Amino acid sequence: MANTGKPPEIPAEFQIYNSYVEDPKWQRKFSIVWASFLGAAIFIALPSLVRLIHRRGFVTVFRAWLGGVREDRQTRRYTPVDDHSDVHQSKSEGHRATLSRRSAFLNRIRSLMLLTPPGIELNVVQLTLIIGYIVLVVVCIVTDAQLIENSNRAGFIAIAQLPPVFLFASKNSILSLLFGPGYGYEKLNFLHKWSARSLFLAAVLHGALWIRNHLEWNLPILGEQKETTGVAALGVLCVLVISSLRPLRRRWYQFFFIIHVLGFVSFFVTLCYHTIYASPWIFPPLALYGFDILLRLFRYRIKDAELVPVGNQMTIINIRDCTDGWLPGQHVRLRIFFSGRIFESHPLTIMTNPSSVGVVGKKSSSGVEEEDGDKMEGMVLGARVCGDWTRAVNEYALKEGERVRRISSANEKDVSHSPTPLPPATPIPIQVMIDGPYGGCSIDLGEYESVLLVAGGSGATFTISMLDDIVKRCAGVRKGEKTKRIEFVWCVKSFGSINWFAALLAPIAELAAASSGLELHITIFVTCLCDPESVPDIPNMDVILERPDVYKLLEALITPPSSIPATSAGHSAEDGEVDAAIDLEARASQSPHHHHYPPATSKKPSTLRWVGPGGGIGICASGPESLTREAANAVARLGLRKGNQVGGVGLHTELFAM
Repeated sequence: MANTGKPPEIPAEFQIYNSYVEDPKWQRKFSIVWASFLGAAIFIALPSLVRLIHRRGFVTVFRAWLGGVREDRQTRRYTPVDDHSDVHQSKSEGHRATLSRRSAFLNRIRSLMLLTPPGIELNVVQLTLIIGYIVLVVVCIVTDAQLIENSNRAGFIAIAQLPPVFLFASKNSILSLLFGPGYGYEKLNFLHKWSARSLFLAAVLHGALWIRNHLEWNLPILGEQKETTGVAALGVLCVLVISSLRPLRRRWYQFFFIIHVLGFVSFFVTLCYHTIYASPWIFPPLALYGFDILLRLFRYRIKDAELVPVGNQMTIINIRDCTDGWLPGQHVRLRIFFSGRIFESHPLTIMTNPSSVGVVGKKSSSGVEEEDGDKMEGMVLGARVCGDWTRAVNEYALKEGERVRRISSANEKDVSHSPTPLPPATPIPIQVMIDGPYGGCSIDLGEYESVLLVAGGSGATFTISMLDDIVKRCAGVRKGEKTKRIEFVWCVKSFGSINWFAALLAPIAELAAASSGLELHITIFVTCLCDPESVPDIPNMDVILERPDVYKLLEALITPPSSIPATSAGHSAEDGEVDAAIDLEARASQSPHHHHYPPATSKKPSTLRWVGPGGGIGICASGPESLTREAANAVARLGLRKGNQVGGVGLHTELFAM
């Protein structure tokens, strides 16, 4: 056959756009870009992981991620440090050099990134990541694409977003280990939400333009398999997005969870029938989900526990034979086997720490319980009544406790005419299933001379865990910890709420008071005049009738005592509440457990000794969204104004909301 030479090339303007050749290229480009940014973030986070491993040990960190909670059968008794332990303290103690220009600049950038606009649950860092991700998606969809005539590009990019959607949703993701503590699934969940929303918008764009073209050319929308399954897949996505809206998710969480699981299975099935190009992008999400389920199976523990109701607003869950396997500030997902609610799993923060780390929750080396050990041994969780599940748990504990007391009282009457009085809160034995631990704290409080722990309501479960850890580390032989003073702030609605965790705070405060190199001050802000007699006796604790102002609390820590203005550390109460507070103080002075209740307009100086500037401040804030947002903005404001002067500011927030 004769050689006719090179075939003629069709000019680019006359070539037909082949989406099945060009669009997969943009899928790969999209995947390379987001994976590269993720790799860079992991590289930046590696130093914090290395420091954690150096401080806690590789085995401890790896077990906390993979092994789950367990019982430490070689529990060591805590021994207070002697008077000669000062030689072991950090060589950097007392060194307060101002930050270098480079460090000061980076500190200001970090502070700026913490700003959280009002009405938005995202800070500047999160907003930047979301905007960057959406810009990447838009660029990959519109660049050199003929969307009006052929909307396949949007569909291809929608499918390419399945891996990041599932990666950031997995509770047992490798990212939680690589990013270090404090970056569990709950911190990465915002990326899951917004990548899923971006996927949905890309799918809507693909479907809407496809329907438009069919209507324009009078083609049937339903009938053929490709068209029918495409509409079905888009419909499933709509159901998933609508059921994930925050009001619906908070009100009917179990319904949301069931719809989520069934929805993504249905979406995958319809998607595979819709296009043969979906299969390569479905296998990675299935692998991620399978790894998540497999790791959970290794971490599940079924344990005997006790429910102890503290009034009708709090239930303490004590799991005695869980004494190791988690880090301070972590939480578990708990199932309680009662009243047919065994399928509900809820996150609860661990208030106590492993026996070798914390002050409370220990046995002695001989196995004999220490003082209050019958109450505080092992893992202790707190479930505040704020939904149907926590309410059901509290009601069950109260009802069962009343039944046990009636039976015990009847047995006592059979033996004696004067029955022994029973405690009002009777521990109720029950079985639970533990999944975890997850989360943790993203900063090391031992790197800061001053520490501020702020909590609202049940958010104190997190700050108590962090307080327990840092007091134990600083009251014993220090291993580089610089912390000299700690301000623990807890905001509650009523005086009776203080008793929720008083048994946990008391031994920590006593240990701190006995330590010569550490000062701890506890301030409890009460926002309602309810039950003023129910104030426990805890060393160095003040109770104030007002709502705290986080920025004023920070200023009090960095301002010399002679320069503190005569203003309150919180928001002023109404005039009527001020008068009531004065009356309350008079009544409380007659109580056997009298504490100082300054009126809401009084001066509130810090009782912590002044250590000078330059040692840095570490802040942990946990509780409702309003509190964590206020803390983030306060730290950002302080870092921008005085970050160089104070020696750096570190922040970790823990949001207690769905």
